[in-house]
Amino acid sequence: RGMPCIIGGIHLASTRKRGDAYQIRALIKDENGNYISKSKTWKPEKGMTERQIKKELERQEVLFEKQCKEGVVDSSIKVKELSDLWFEEYAKLNLKNTTLDKLYIVSERVNNALGELKLDELTARRIQTYINSLAKEGANMKTGTPLAQKTIKNHLGYISNILGYAVKMDMIKENPCRKVTVPKGEQKEKQIYSLDEMLALLAALDKAPLRYKTFFYLLAYSGLRKSEMLGLEWSDINFDTGVISISRTSHHTTRHGTYTDTTKTKGSRRSIKVSEKIVDLLKQLKAEQKEKAAMYGSKWVMTNRVFTDEFGNLMGYGAPYDWLKKFCKRNSLPFYGIHSFRHFVASALINGGLDVTTVSRTLGHSNSSTTLNIYSHMFQSAQAKAAEVMDGALGFDREKQVTNNYDK
Repeated sequence: RGMPCIIGGIHLASTRKRGDAYQIRALIKDENGNYISKSKTWKPEKGMTERQIKKELERQEVLFEKQCKEGVVDSSIKVKELSDLWFEEYAKLNLKNTTLDKLYIVSERVNNALGELKLDELTARRIQTYINSLAKEGANMKTGTPLAQKTIKNHLGYISNILGYAVKMDMIKENPCRKVTVPKGEQKEKQIYSLDEMLALLAALDKAPLRYKTFFYLLAYSGLRKSEMLGLEWSDINFDTGVISISRTSHHTTRHGTYTDTTKTKGSRRSIKVSEKIVDLLKQLKAEQKEKAAMYGSKWVMTNRVFTDEFGNLMGYGAPYDWLKKFCKRNSLPFYGIHSFRHFVASALINGGLDVTTVSRTLGHSNSSTTLNIYSHMFQSAQAKAAEVMDGALGFDREKQVTNNYDK
């Protein structure tokens, strides 16, 4: 396309068509006067007319010239190579193992779809097309359904993270993810135990093994995360004051196995006060562990953890979920998962009139805005109830009733 020319130290070669794509080559003069070859590949989107292709190709040439002048283009690196670079130079140094393992899973899906593309080929339109595909039927290979909106956001967030790193490292000029939007999906309401359902579940737990009875009673009272529950040690519990300190978590991933970590955020490191009922259960559990240690002798594993298996080993990360699911089925009780206990506690605190700051601290959120974002509908409902209470207290509801009767 046209004669070769020199533009500000950049030798822009004629564009060549290679298969169904176009390659733009440029020779850039470095500070020593040597020319370095740079290339950019551009592939038309399906359905584009020849006129549209010609116009867009001219735009791509101008854009490439600008990028070369600013020295921020590295079109030779592929998305999967950038992904590996980001994991090595940033993620492994700054993120928790649990987060890392989740991102590795996301990266596999992204690399399968976009990994072979070079950075200059990863446009906002290509990313948008990929993100849209995740919201279509069949995206979830196990269920054949679209991915959950939260999962789609995680995929876009991951792509944005690695491209943001590329911007920082002067590999590209801007992050195209800023122009991408996540399709609106159906918002599934969180399944939360009602008070009657929770009371029925706790009553049924009286027949359960003590370790599981104590686990779910404490969970229903405190709203702790499962990882925080499994990380509890006996030294964290003050039996005199009923105060429990949360300072560590326990996790299990395929890559790292079972491991102990710090709390999710600084705000998650906190202390909570529990009732005498919970303290009594904990005392019973500690006494039972002491009896088992004496009975099993060398077969008992000393871990100092509050929640263990039959022989003192750390309770498996998936054990509470699996056990409760079977227990609920045997007793014809609803099963909403482990995290639903946390939602139940949040609901109870909010409906009880506690302010957002107190609820946030109890749940261990990093800031109050997190609590508001997750439970905004609950606070709105509680405020509506508060308005009804005040109407009754001030007699406004009686005035309204009198007015309505008069209108009739």
